[in-house]
Amino acid sequence: MPRYRIHRLKDSQKEHFRWAAHTGGLAIVKPKDYELGGEVESQTPYSLWKELQDKEAKLPESPLSPGDLLETVEIDGPGRLFITKYIGFEPAQWFVPEVKAETPQSEAALQG
Repeated sequence: MPRYRIHRLKDSQKEHFRWAAHTGGLAIVKPKDYELGGEVESQTPYSLWKELQDKEAKLPESPLSPGDLLETVEIDGPGRLFITKYIGFEPAQWFVPEVKAETPQSEAALQG
């Protein structure tokens, strides 16, 4: 059965997520905006969402909120990310800052 790692959106970011334009497609998310939750097993992200909603299930995790992430736990590398939206789940990806290449400076600029 698939295993999911839960990443909770920090409280300071919840209002921003709530009022941001909700577009479809791949969401780019920043690790600094999330706190690591627990890991749980479930067949699909939707079945996990339903199980966490069920108060009688007595799972250690609280229900998912919009903005929370599910990451599949993979043995051989990073898992796939899904962001919880008001209408379901959409794919997500961690933000990777662009590495700026050093530009060669001329001798004149160095002697300045």
